[in-house]
Amino acid sequence: MPAGNILVADDDSAIRTVLNQALSRAGYEVRSTGNAATLWRWVSQGDGDLVITDVVMPDENAFDLLPRIKKLRPELPVIVMSAQNTFMTAIRASERGAYEYLPKPFDLKELITIVGRALSEPKEKVREAPKPEDLGNIPLVGRSPAMQEIYRFVARLMQTDLTVMITGESGTGKELVARALHDYGKRRSGPFVAINMAAIPRDLVESELFGHEKGAFTGANTRSSGRFEQAEGGTLFLDEIGDMPMEAQTRLLRVLLPRRDRRHADGGADAAAARAAAGRIHDRRRAYAD
Repeated sequence: MPAGNILVADDDSAIRTVLNQALSRAGYEVRSTGNAATLWRWVSQGDGDLVITDVVMPDENAFDLLPRIKKLRPELPVIVMSAQNTFMTAIRASERGAYEYLPKPFDLKELITIVGRALSEPKEKVREAPKPEDLGNIPLVGRSPAMQEIYRFVARLMQTDLTVMITGESGTGKELVARALHDYGKRRSGPFVAINMAAIPRDLVESELFGHEKGAFTGANTRSSGRFEQAEGGTLFLDEIGDMPMEAQTRLLRVLLPRRDRRHADGGADAAAARAAAGRIHDRRRAYAD
């Protein structure tokens, strides 16, 4: 475990004591304070290898302090903890450059793991602060532990272009999660295209996804753009992907892995410029085990 000096800021003395003890037992040097002003003084002096801070402090909100910290020391990891366990809390923490967001109460072992990972990984680039108009509509609500995991999941992934698999029963909000990834991610200015794969006839799946050129098959009288092309620069949500024919899933995998998109009867290949998010009801690994 990498050694380091941890700066802790929380106006609750009991939480400061618990964190101090847990981090000290893990081998870290800890300095704690109950206000943002002292934390900012330490950071501006170059102290600390990592910061753990509460959001609401007596003198300043951590979300107002974070941009200053990241501007002065962009390489300094900041872990934000908060009892305001909402979707927008996780989003704001990520957008303002926090390394990780932890809703209170949290598991101390998980915190120690995150601290170790933060000190070991290459430092992240500063993230662009969100525009106020982008934070108006909140698509996800809830304060349960399960929802907190979803908030953290979305916050971690929204600044990446990774393909995402979302599982859950019908009506649990898989498309809402995909929409949140889009609306609060790097591709928010692009289109969001959703398609139910279970509703597409087997013979038309490939044409629907990738489009076709005129004359590619009988009845193809005009060129047609596929859903990948329609979602260029944005996000493509493939709902009920588990109900696709197996041969179509194989073709889709070949597209997603190298990030290439090939139109029917077209000799050239274009780079797939849409982020893919997929939803399915069943956990295939569990189904195979059964």
